[in-house]
Amino acid sequence: MAQALGAEAKQGLERSCANVANGDRIVSAPGGVGLERIEARFHGNAFEPHRHDTYAIGVTLDGVQRFHYRGALQHSLPGQAIVLHPDELHDGGAGTEDGLRYRILYLEPSLLLDCLDGEPLPFVRDAVVDDPALRDTLLSALAPLDEELDDLFVADFVAQLAQQLRRHAGKPAKSTAKAAWRAAALARDYLAENAERPVRSDELEAVTGLDRYALSRHFRATYSTSPHRFLLMRRLQKARRMIAEGEPLAEIAAGAGFSDQSHFNRHFKKAFGLTPGRWAALVRRDA
Repeated sequence: MAQALGAEAKQGLERSCANVANGDRIVSAPGGVGLERIEARFHGNAFEPHRHDTYAIGVTLDGVQRFHYRGALQHSLPGQAIVLHPDELHDGGAGTEDGLRYRILYLEPSLLLDCLDGEPLPFVRDAVVDDPALRDTLLSALAPLDEELDDLFVADFVAQLAQQLRRHAGKPAKSTAKAAWRAAALARDYLAENAERPVRSDELEAVTGLDRYALSRHFRATYSTSPHRFLLMRRLQKARRMIAEGEPLAEIAAGAGFSDQSHFNRHFKKAFGLTPGRWAALVRRDA
């Protein structure tokens, strides 16, 4: 069903990759510690029974995903999420002749444990989950498959995912204490003051006294956005000011804290619906 991380599963993967006549393929994203992402396209029975030593959590994009899991035949339709627990046997393939496309991530259980405050891993009973919130959280990490996820994003993503898995395991949501609100405010100020450079999670941990996952959860509860998103929007706000001042677009990306021009262009259009060049043209026309 997805790329296997153990030897038994890798054998099944190698066999599935041998047949590319129907356009079957696996595309891997840039790697990250404890988090691996792929997109897979398959026809027929793609994977023999195997196990992962990680969570395998993904979203079906096209076709019907068919697999045996916990003694039952499962089907996932486009837009539905799949949650497979570590060390649980499953196979996988397309449920129709049209084939299958999905994106999936492999998450080390230790990453979830780090943000669960001593709780055991949540047990999600259903392998196929019809939940737009969970789907959108997963796609936030799975959609940009061609770029590496930065440190602040991963911390927030894992914190969100842990909360949603807890919810599907029937566990109550955690509350936010006053001390956590103060910590969120400290993080917000620090991010605003350092928006033009990369900010790592360990810096925010030092400033606030909270671990990265608790901080991400409390920051969202306080400001309705993540530290990663807050930092990104501060950079985009500065970029708009620089555009209004007539600075060259080639200099704005670096000046606003983006790693390169394409990174800047992509996030600007996603946030404002226009490319930086189009925005600049409209601003100059108005002037």
